[in-house]
Amino acid sequence: MADEASPTSPGILICMSTKTDCPFCGGERVLKSNEHAQVILSNPRKVPGHFLVIPKRHVEQPWDLTKNELADIFDLIFFIEQKIIGKLGDGCDVRQNYRPFLRQGELKVNHVHFHVIPRSLDDYIYQISEKYDAELFADLDKTEAREVAKLLQ
Repeated sequence: MADEASPTSPGILICMSTKTDCPFCGGERVLKSNEHAQVILSNPRKVPGHFLVIPKRHVEQPWDLTKNELADIFDLIFFIEQKIIGKLGDGCDVRQNYRPFLRQGELKVNHVHFHVIPRSLDDYIYQISEKYDAELFADLDKTEAREVAKLLQ
């Protein structure tokens, strides 16, 4: 995570509406914002009320977000959660994906964003895909745990 952002830092560009191919940098879809972040509806979306929280500054790598950007992003995430729980779902999933191996397209944008997705027991997402997730999990063995934990040293 960066402490201060510079427009010339690697992976960082300032959003300039039509001067970039970033669909998040135009600002016309903004529903709520604060100093460093803004909220839009995801389009395409997984379920009604699928929001995206994005930094106002064009940032491609999550670790390049400043402390202030992160604080403002999570302020908006918590605001959305409190507004939608009990109305669009009984809980929420919050996720951020970093997938540089995929090309930008309709389902992948090279601008850091956090998904806030309303969820309920046995909802649409569960019915379509997550009911199969149990098959993906494997027990964590001690050797793997030690080796992977070494990456954090």
